[in-house]
Amino acid sequence: MPKGRPLAPLSVTAEEQAQLVAWCKRPKTAQALAMRSRVVLLAAEGRSNTEICRQLSVTLHTVGKRRQRYLDQRLDGLVDEPRPGTSRKLGDKQVERVLALTLESTPTDATHWSTRALANKTGLSHVSIHRIWRAFSLAPHRSETFKLSKDPLFIDKVRDIVGLYLAPPDRALVLCVDEKSQIQALDRTAPLLPMRPGQIERRTHDYVRHGTTSLFAALDTRTGKVIGQTQHRHRSEEFRKFLDTIEENVPTELDIHMILDNYGTHKTALIRNWLAKRPRFHLHFTPTSASWLNLVERWFAALTDKQLRRGVHRSTKELENAIRSFIQKHNQNPKPFVWHKTADQILDSVARFCVRTLETGH
Repeated sequence: MPKGRPLAPLSVTAEEQAQLVAWCKRPKTAQALAMRSRVVLLAAEGRSNTEICRQLSVTLHTVGKRRQRYLDQRLDGLVDEPRPGTSRKLGDKQVERVLALTLESTPTDATHWSTRALANKTGLSHVSIHRIWRAFSLAPHRSETFKLSKDPLFIDKVRDIVGLYLAPPDRALVLCVDEKSQIQALDRTAPLLPMRPGQIERRTHDYVRHGTTSLFAALDTRTGKVIGQTQHRHRSEEFRKFLDTIEENVPTELDIHMILDNYGTHKTALIRNWLAKRPRFHLHFTPTSASWLNLVERWFAALTDKQLRRGVHRSTKELENAIRSFIQKHNQNPKPFVWHKTADQILDSVARFCVRTLETGH
C-alpha cells in the first residue's frame, strides 16, 4: 500500500515547459526561481516528492509547496510575491519640488545644489534628497565637457573614415597615425611607498621633470599592431622620418591608407612633396575637433594608463626605453580595436545631441 496522500497529477504545456527550461538555464535567473522550475519539471515527469527532494537536495515541504503553488497559479506561482514594506513617506509633490529645484534653479552661493543645501531649502533630510537624485539618476556635482566639430566637410569625412574601418579596401593597409607630443619624463621628489594590505600605493604630489619626448605611432586597424618612433621634437621633419619608417615596415605591394588629424606638420610642403613621389600613400583627415574618430587615440589612452601616468623616469632615455618596451610587448599579442557604429548611426547621434543642445536655450 502506498503511504501518504495521492499526488494530484501535474502536467505542463509546451509553452510552459519552454519557459521553465529557460529559467533553469538562463545564467541571470535567480537561484530560487531556477530551483522551483526544476521541481515542476521533475514533477511533470511523474517523479514523487521524495525523489525530487533527494535529487535537488531540498525539503519535502518545499517540494510540496511548489507543486501546489504551480497547480493553483501555474507559472505565476513560482515568482516571489511582493513583500510588505514601510509606506512611502514623501509625497509626489515633495518629490516634484526637489526635481524642479534641482533642474531649474541654483543656490545663491554656489553653481549647483548639494544634498545638504537642497535639504535646508526644502525642509527634507539630505538622505531623502540623495535617494530622490539616485532614483532619477541626477548628479549635480558632476559635469562633463563636449565640443562639436564645425568642419564643413564633417559628414563626408565621417563616412570616409568609418568606411575604412568597416570595409577596408583590398590589398591595402589602414593605419591610424598621430603623435603624442610633450611626454614628460617625471621623477618623484621622494621614494614611492608601495602598496601594502590595507594601504594603497602612495607617491608625492610634486615631481622633478627631466625633459620631454614625442611619440609618433601608426596603429594597424586590422591586426592591432603598432609602428612607433620617439623623437625629441614633433615638426614636419620628424613626421617625414616617421613616414620613412612606415614605408620600410609595410610591404611594397600594399597601398597605405593613413587616418590622421589636421595638425600643421601633416600638411607642409615637405610632406606634400614626399607624398607626391609615393602614390601608394592615401591620406584621410579626420574632421576638426573630432580626434575620437582616430583609433590610435584609444591606444594612446592605454599607453598613458598602463605606463606613463604612474611611471617614474629619471631621463628621457629611460622614458623612451619604457615606451619602446611597451610597444614591443603590445605587438607580441596585439588585439585590434573593433569599430561597431556605422556612419549613419554616428550622424544620427550627433543630430540628436544638437537638437537637445538647442532645446536647452543656452
